Amino acid sequence: MSSYWSYIFLAFFIGAVATAVAIPLIIAFCRKFGYYDQPNQRKVHKQAIPRLGGMAFLPSLALSFAVTMLVYYAQTMSYADFHYTAALMVIGSAIIFVVGGMDDLLDLPANLKFVILGIGSLVLPICNLTLDNLHGIFGLTVVPVWVAYPLTVLVIMTIVNAINLIDGIDGLASGISAICLAVFVYLYADLRNIVFVVMAAGLLGAVLAFMGFNLFGKVGKMKIFMGDAGSLILGYVLAYLAIKYMMVTEQDIYTDINPILIPYSLFIVPVFDLVRVALTRLASGEQMFHADQRHIHHIMMRCGLTMHQALAVILGLVAFFIFGNLILDDMHVPITIIIFLDIAIYLLFFVVAFVVIDRKESLREMMDSELIPF
Repeated sequence: MSSYWSYIFLAFFIGAVATAVAIPLIIAFCRKFGYYDQPNQRKVHKQAIPRLGGMAFLPSLALSFAVTMLVYYAQTMSYADFHYTAALMVIGSAIIFVVGGMDDLLDLPANLKFVILGIGSLVLPICNLTLDNLHGIFGLTVVPVWVAYPLTVLVIMTIVNAINLIDGIDGLASGISAICLAVFVYLYADLRNIVFVVMAAGLLGAVLAFMGFNLFGKVGKMKIFMGDAGSLILGYVLAYLAIKYMMVTEQDIYTDINPILIPYSLFIVPVFDLVRVALTRLASGEQMFHADQRHIHHIMMRCGLTMHQALAVILGLVAFFIFGNLILDDMHVPITIIIFLDIAIYLLFFVVAFVVIDRKESLREMMDSELIPF
């Protein structure tokens, strides 16, 4: 196994197989003890579905990482550059994983969950993994420590909650996460960073294996949702990989891509959706975290799309922002202008969506009025 990519494929394969083996066991556990995601008026599904699929992610990632790194050592007789920040990330991941699992099992109060997520997010800046350079956003570059630490925690918690809250239809949170992980596999492979490329590849294998059950498990009655344990750990690992990539590429003299551009572009759709929904709720006098049907997937389905069509449109939007922003960066468009263009395009997307919904509802009202006898 001399090829660098062989280690990537090994990590991916182990992560996928471990998850594929674990999911049926988790489904059996959910059925035995009644851990189901029950349908209600704001949810899309109409049947009770097992909800602990994400419990397979962290164990599968750990197994994949451990085996692949042992093989790497056996063949190269050299230790990978396993920085202590990666070890501390394991602690943070464990905290996030536990709180997600407890929320799935016990339905934790939102305030308690928020506090524990904050503690888990503090792990990264404590080990000096911080957003201390904004790379030209609003003209800002290096920021002081007293700004970088809370900013890092805010970004981590935003990404974690964005992935968690966009998990509203089959394949959406996992699909967005799979795109992000695939990009990180490519980026870290290009940087020849074995630790982080193996981490990304192992989790990518786990996520894609889960998606098979989530999207197509109904045929064999093996459908399952990831639950908070899954969405929270995905958000946390993705936030870690993103911040680490920005710090690494700051030192890379061979690339002229803005270090913050790709990580920012990956999370536009879930983070913009989180902000849009929160602001809409505040404007309506509602609680910011009140559950409703304002998320992007709800809007797409109100436009008349099926669940899988809505999934395809949203994942296409994710890809559009990634490639579009890379093109703009290659044209030397400043990052601040790119952000404003992204916001404008995102808002235009919803303007068009609401026009479609309005016409659709007007047509339905007109048809209903024609059916009313006089």
